[in-house]
Amino acid sequence: MRARAGLVGLSFLSVVAFVFAPTPSAAQGSLDARVEAFLQAHRGRWRGWNVPPRDGRFLHDMIVENGYTRALEIGTSTGHSTIWIAWAMSKTGGKVITLEIDEGRHRQAVENLREAGLADFVDARLGDAHELVKTLEGPFDFVFSDADKGWYTQYFIDVAPKMVPGGCYTSHNIDMWGMGEYVEYLRSRSDFETTIEDDQTSGIAVTCRRGD
Repeated sequence: MRARAGLVGLSFLSVVAFVFAPTPSAAQGSLDARVEAFLQAHRGRWRGWNVPPRDGRFLHDMIVENGYTRALEIGTSTGHSTIWIAWAMSKTGGKVITLEIDEGRHRQAVENLREAGLADFVDARLGDAHELVKTLEGPFDFVFSDADKGWYTQYFIDVAPKMVPGGCYTSHNIDMWGMGEYVEYLRSRSDFETTIEDDQTSGIAVTCRRGD
């Protein structure tokens, strides 16, 4: 009787809102449509240091398939890769910390994330990743490195202790000249296993932490 009385006490509009409130899947579907529309509207407009759509899709699918929820991105640019990562986080219930040193690119990325409806899944930080990465506590189960290539090894050294078993550290532009030494370093780490995704636009190294 108490439950029934409580329902009767609700206003008509409250009951309608309760009955027709979107389910989580409906809310996700609405967000998916918004992100897809944003990506379509901006297709071909990404400049600077942004990843191509094929690489963004690769990152998204990898996160969703593995259920990663604690992500770090080193190098936001204006947010193309961030959108793909954050979109995946919206499906796994996670969040991504992304780092960018350039104020203009950072500001544009934040605006893009808001327009795409993904701001709630991103902690966008402005500053020098050389210093910021060292201060992050983690742990992380997914990392995407796409900042200054000469610092790739140091980024990995700083983040590796914060990676959980089964977590993967991805590095962009591995097919670029001069990245061979970095790849050799990755493959020298017995606590990680590295594969190269050569079918991506410029090569992505996927370095996953072995189980303890």
